Amino acid sequence: MAIKVTLLQHTGNPEQTIAMAAKLCYSASDIENIKEGLDEEKTTSFLNMLTELGHASPVEHASFTFGIEGISRACSHQLVRHRIASYSQQSQRYVDGTKFEFVTPPEVEKNEKAHEAYKKVIDLQNKAYAEIRDALVVGYIKEYFEKELSGTDDEIINSFKEENKALFSSFVKKANEDARFILPNACTTKIVCTFNVRSLNNFFDHRCCNRAQWEIREVAEQMLMLCKEVAPVLFKNSGPRCLRGACPEGKMCCGKMKEVREKYGK
Repeated sequence: MAIKVTLLQHTGNPEQTIAMAAKLCYSASDIENIKEGLDEEKTTSFLNMLTELGHASPVEHASFTFGIEGISRACSHQLVRHRIASYSQQSQRYVDGTKFEFVTPPEVEKNEKAHEAYKKVIDLQNKAYAEIRDALVVGYIKEYFEKELSGTDDEIINSFKEENKALFSSFVKKANEDARFILPNACTTKIVCTFNVRSLNNFFDHRCCNRAQWEIREVAEQMLMLCKEVAPVLFKNSGPRCLRGACPEGKMCCGKMKEVREKYGK
C-alpha cells in the first residue's frame, strides 16, 4: 500500500488569519477592525515581515489537519515525537490484526535474499498473532463457563460468538491487547494529525531533510506540497533547513545541498 497523505481540514484563509495576528502586534488596530485592509498584497507583506524578523508566534494561529495512511508503525512512532501536535491513531486493540498489511522497505524489496527472509518472518508473525489471539479467546470462554469445553478451538469460538456476540466482542478486544505484542513495526497504520504552522515548519525542517528516514520524509514532502497549495506565501521557505542557509548537520551532511535546493526551487 502506497503512502497517502490527505489534507482533511485547515484554518480558513490561514495566511490572512496569521496576518491579522501580526497586525495586532505591530499596530494600534482595534480587534473589530483588524481585518480591514488585509488584501492579498498587505497579507503577503505581513507574512514576509514575520519571516524576516523571525517572529514565529503569530503563525501558531493557523492549523492544518492531515489523514495519513499506508505508513508503518515504525514511521508513526517517529511522527508522534513531534509533540506540539494532536494525534488520533488506528487502534490495534479494536482493529483485527490477523492478515495485517505491512510495509516493505525499498532496499529490502530489491534485495532478493533480504526480501525472502523478510517475508518469511512476516508470515510467521501473522500466523503467531492468529494463534495467540484465538488461544486467549478460548481461554476467556472457558473461564466464563468455569469448566473445560469439548471441541476444537474453532468450534468453541464459533459456538460462543453466535450465542454471546457482545461478550465475544469484548473477549476478542481483550485478546487483541496481548496478541498485538507479536506484531512488527512493519504493520501499516492510519493516523490523523493536526499541527499549527509553527510546529509544521519545525517538522518540515527535520523530516524533509535527506538524512530523515525515507518513509517519514515521503510523508513530510506530501504534507508540504498540500500546504503550499493552500498557503503558498506562508510555506514558500519551508522544507529542510539547508534551503535557508548552511546545512546544520555538520559532518553528517548528505553533501547534496545543491540538488536539494534545486528540488525545492531555491
